[in-house]
Amino acid sequence: MKKIRWGILGCGNIAKKFAAGLTVIPDAELVAVGSRSQEKADAFANEFGATRRHASYEALAADAQVDAIYVATPHVFHRENSILCMEHGKAVLCEKPISINAADTQAMIDSARANKVFLMEAMWTRFLPTMTKLRELLAAGTIGDVRMIIADFGFRSGFNPQGRLFDPALGGGGLLDVGVYSVSFTSMVMGGKAPLGVVSQAEIGATGIDEQAAWILNYEDARLGIGYSAVRTGTPHEATVLGTDGRIRAEAPFWSGEQLTVTAGGKTETLTLPKVGNGYNYQAVEVMNCLRAGKLESEIMPLAESLQIQQTMERIRAPWGLVYPSEK
Repeated sequence: MKKIRWGILGCGNIAKKFAAGLTVIPDAELVAVGSRSQEKADAFANEFGATRRHASYEALAADAQVDAIYVATPHVFHRENSILCMEHGKAVLCEKPISINAADTQAMIDSARANKVFLMEAMWTRFLPTMTKLRELLAAGTIGDVRMIIADFGFRSGFNPQGRLFDPALGGGGLLDVGVYSVSFTSMVMGGKAPLGVVSQAEIGATGIDEQAAWILNYEDARLGIGYSAVRTGTPHEATVLGTDGRIRAEAPFWSGEQLTVTAGGKTETLTLPKVGNGYNYQAVEVMNCLRAGKLESEIMPLAESLQIQQTMERIRAPWGLVYPSEK
């Protein structure tokens, strides 16, 4: 089978994780990397064996030897970087959150459709064996009708006013950085539907970003999604789906773990579903499968749902008065 040739735009930590993930996929090849400096591009390429190293994002986007590009820059640059790649005919896997707000996401979707190229949000958790099994269990009615979902992702970072996590101009704060995992998990379980109502509260820190936050999403039939995020408070990193006939807990850390605990029919069972590689490979495989099938988006992480998740996060932060500088 012909290999899918990957390029990576950006050379940060998440880019390194994705590059490592590609190494366990036999029909994937990292051929190129793009950075804003030749030195960084060369260092990254040397570490991961890419033969083509570009000192600009434009050069990577124009590289005829690349089939698909993973965009690994900070959230606020996702729109610009992804559209650049798509206008050069490249398939794009864009790191989550797919953008900083719904308007940017819509612009990216419009570009994908205008250029007739593939686009997907890199919500890597959704493609892990645990999440695939969770969807199967829910579809089979293992725990009856879903009534409530609880998901959290928070960690305590050292306060650094100059760091990305605390910089509003880079989309810093808990909601976009890690809260998106909880919102996306809830959306997945709810079949991609938008909540009917949203209530939330947050602590806005000294730099103007959400240091910790909590929200309740109300869905049809009075179903609830409860989530919280933080960059200054550690949380259990669990996700639990409560149904009329039982519950399923994705064990910590739910966003990268390998175990589900299922309580149903009077018994509790723990399922172990080990990952191959570091887990970032599964989303790449989904992109590759879609490309070979001639699809322009994924059925597991569709563009309409990525847009809905962005809209939901905007509704979550609206009561906080949190507006990023790029939105002003």
